[in-house]
Amino acid sequence: MTSSGRKVCFMTGASGKLGSEIALSVAGQGYTVFFTYHRSEDKAAETLERLRWVSPESDMVQCDIAKPAEIAEAFSLFRELYNRLDLLIVSASNFYPTMLPDVTETEWDDLVDTNLKGAFFTMQEAVRIMRKQSFISRIITMTDISAGLVWKSYAPYTVSKSGIQHLTKIFAREFAPDILVNSVAPGTISMYPGRENEPEEKLVEKIPLHRPGDPLDIVRTILFLMESDYITGEVINVDGGRLLF
Repeated sequence: MTSSGRKVCFMTGASGKLGSEIALSVAGQGYTVFFTYHRSEDKAAETLERLRWVSPESDMVQCDIAKPAEIAEAFSLFRELYNRLDLLIVSASNFYPTMLPDVTETEWDDLVDTNLKGAFFTMQEAVRIMRKQSFISRIITMTDISAGLVWKSYAPYTVSKSGIQHLTKIFAREFAPDILVNSVAPGTISMYPGRENEPEEKLVEKIPLHRPGDPLDIVRTILFLMESDYITGEVINVDGGRLLF
């Protein structure tokens, strides 16, 4: 259990570039961060080292989010280490193109199981802890503006992100007023070159604010939701106006 009395965040997918920035920013707000990683152990260890400079009780666990049994094991360890759960950030995600009409079952399962099924069972484990607490807790899912667009060659991915946005609304209604559940949907972020098969100049033409997003734009939105106590069931698109096209 924590001895410092700090708030605690459980986060999936903190070993990637954006995930690491989010985790460090949350720790900077006074949280202990417990996060999962799948394959990127070296990157995860680097993130944990940086976290412990500001949040010494932070920790990590290897977990394949596509497997509910491993999610349950991760939460079992979490309960041994900490006595509260203030914030869940669902960030783990797979992303790559899949070409219709040749999408394989393996590709579908890899994308949808990690992104959508993993999100559902992670959220379900979290609310089992949160609903017993005497204070307001929060869930923030990381989705994508693709949930509201029609992208060629990304059917399983975009379906999974759309599903997470709907789950966000379901959990928000089911567990109000004690658990606030919202989603952050980034647009084109500068740290993800080649995210769409178009040069950055072409992508910027579709963004009314005439620039790709910065990781800080996402972090600021998450920090805003961490402080708000009158927003739930919302999807906040951080896209520079991209969805206006």
